[in-house]
Amino acid sequence: MEPSLSFLQFSILFRSGCLFLVILFQVVGMLRPVSAEMLGTSRNPIRMMFVPSGDAQVIVKGGQEVAELLQKETGLHFKTSVATSYAAVIEAMGAGKVDIGWLATFSYVLAKDKYDVELLLVVQRFGSPFYRGQIMVRADSGINSLDNLQGKRFAFVDPASTSGHLYPKTLLLSKGLDPKTFFSKTIFAGSHNAVVLSIYKGEVDGGAAYDGSRAAVAKSYPDVFEKIKVLAYTKEIPNDTVSVRKELPEGLKVKLRNGLKKISDSPKGSKVLKRLYGISGLMDLDGLFDPVREAGRLLDLNLENPNVKN
Repeated sequence: MEPSLSFLQFSILFRSGCLFLVILFQVVGMLRPVSAEMLGTSRNPIRMMFVPSGDAQVIVKGGQEVAELLQKETGLHFKTSVATSYAAVIEAMGAGKVDIGWLATFSYVLAKDKYDVELLLVVQRFGSPFYRGQIMVRADSGINSLDNLQGKRFAFVDPASTSGHLYPKTLLLSKGLDPKTFFSKTIFAGSHNAVVLSIYKGEVDGGAAYDGSRAAVAKSYPDVFEKIKVLAYTKEIPNDTVSVRKELPEGLKVKLRNGLKKISDSPKGSKVLKRLYGISGLMDLDGLFDPVREAGRLLDLNLENPNVKN
């Protein structure tokens, strides 16, 4: 009887042990982090962040529409958000919290130099990969030249904005006008729209933004072209970008690039991109950004903090 009892006990213990291992493996599997290969699933969506360069609600809606179109095109899942500042997108990508960033031009240069983000596509507007910054004033201000802005209040967009800070400041310095001492007060309005409206409402005397900034608010302020005039334009600037973390799988990068290009070429997608950032198309290329790097060097900008000079 004893041998049979021992065998029975062994069988019970063996089966119990097997059951325990099965349960253990299942629990471990549930707790295990989702792998990089599974990025793009509903449980682990691709995180896409947009810069706050215009109306926040328009960008929120536009970002969601882009994500929906991309999901239909690629089968991948996305989670979108709008950053609180240009720098926030850079740092989020560097920390691995964002996979795709719609970066302004200088933001891309900073992110590339600091975190080696990878350029996916360059934005086109009116069929061109370039645009300009412009310095504006109220038409009734009596200000007719850059020199007339001395002692006035002036608005830039954001420290990391190319057309709303870097290039206009470079233009002023090239004329011997140092914003630190030339203006009585300077502010960062936070977006291109905000700069235009600050001038429109008389909150500042002048400001800098991209060359389509008046058109961006014309629907709500139809007399903006009459109320605000342009004093000067900057040199041509490479357009903003769609960039990704370099750690993303190559196959995923290709899928995202092709998906975005197909969207930009479609009637529905082109309308969404137009509303989002005034985009007319998307193209490849990193060499376009060499002039921006040179401008940064000329201003001796600290890439760790674009507000601080070395």
